Amino acid sequence: MSKKYKVPSIKEGLAKYNRVGKPANAIFSIIFILAALCCIIPLIFVVVISFTDQSSIYINGYSLFPDQWSGKAYTALFQNPKSILMSFGVSIFVTVVGTAIGLILNATMGYVLSRRTFKFRKLYTYIVFIPMIFNGGMVANYIVVTQILKLKETVWALILPIAVASFYVIILRTFFTTTIPDSLIESGKIDGASQLRIFFQIVLPISLPVLATIGLFLTFAYWNDWFQALLYVINRPEIWPMQYTLIAIEKNLQFLANNPTMAGMAAAEVLKNLPPDGVRMGLVVLTVVPIACSYPFFQKYFVSGLTIGAVKG
Repeated sequence: MSKKYKVPSIKEGLAKYNRVGKPANAIFSIIFILAALCCIIPLIFVVVISFTDQSSIYINGYSLFPDQWSGKAYTALFQNPKSILMSFGVSIFVTVVGTAIGLILNATMGYVLSRRTFKFRKLYTYIVFIPMIFNGGMVANYIVVTQILKLKETVWALILPIAVASFYVIILRTFFTTTIPDSLIESGKIDGASQLRIFFQIVLPISLPVLATIGLFLTFAYWNDWFQALLYVINRPEIWPMQYTLIAIEKNLQFLANNPTMAGMAAAEVLKNLPPDGVRMGLVVLTVVPIACSYPFFQKYFVSGLTIGAVKG
C-alpha cells in the first residue's frame, strides 16, 4: 500500500532555506566576533597609549600592556579645564541644534520634491542635484555667510553652513518617493489633516530609518567639524568647538615644547616630560569616545523604525 506524498507548503520551504545549521552558525559567530574585535581593539589600543609613559614607548614601543602608566598627557591637555569644558558644551549645543535643524530642513525639502503634485518638482530637483557636481567653492560660501547672512563671529556660523546638503535631500526624496504611498497622503487629506500635520504625524513616524541615517551623518559632521570655526569664529575662543580647541591646544603645546624659554615655570615643568604620543592619543580619546556613545541612540531608532508600517494588506 503506497503512502501518500505530502506536498510541503511554501512556508515550510522558506523555513528550510532560512534555517542555519550549527556549523554555519559557529562560522558566522566567529566571523562576527573577529570583525567586532577589529573595531574594538584599535580603540582600546588608543586609550592604553594615551595612558602610557613616554619612556615606556621609547623602550618597548606601543603595547596593550605597557610597563609604566602615566596621566601626563591628560595633565597637559587639562591645564585649562575651563576652556575644555566650555568648548565641549559648544560642541554639544552645535551638534544637537544643528542635527535637529538639519533634519527638519532636509526632510521638508525632500518631502516636497517627492510629491508628484508639486508643480516645480523636476526644476527644483535639478537645482538641488547640481551642487552635488558643481558648487561655488569656498570663496563664494565665505561671502554668503559673512556678507549676506552676517553670521561671522556667531555660533550660527558653525551650524547653518552645513545644515543642508544635496546628498541628504536626494536620499530623503528617494525614500519618500518609494516608501510613502500616495494613498496614505490622500487618506490624511480626506480626514481633514493639513500638509504640516500629515508630514509631522504621518510621514515622519514611518520614516525613522532614513531620518536616523541622516541624523547620524549630521551628528558626525557637526561633532568632527573644525573648519567652520577656523573660517568664521577664530577670533572668539569662547565659542570654539571642542575639535578646534583641541587642535589649538596641540599646536600650543608643540610650540611651547619647541620653545621652552617662552613658557612659564609651571608650564615648563609640565612640558619638560611632555609625552607627544600620549597627547595625540588623548586628543583622539576626547574626540571619539563622546560621539561613539551616541551611536546606540540612533541604532535603537534603526531597529524600531524598520518595524513600523503604514499600509497593511
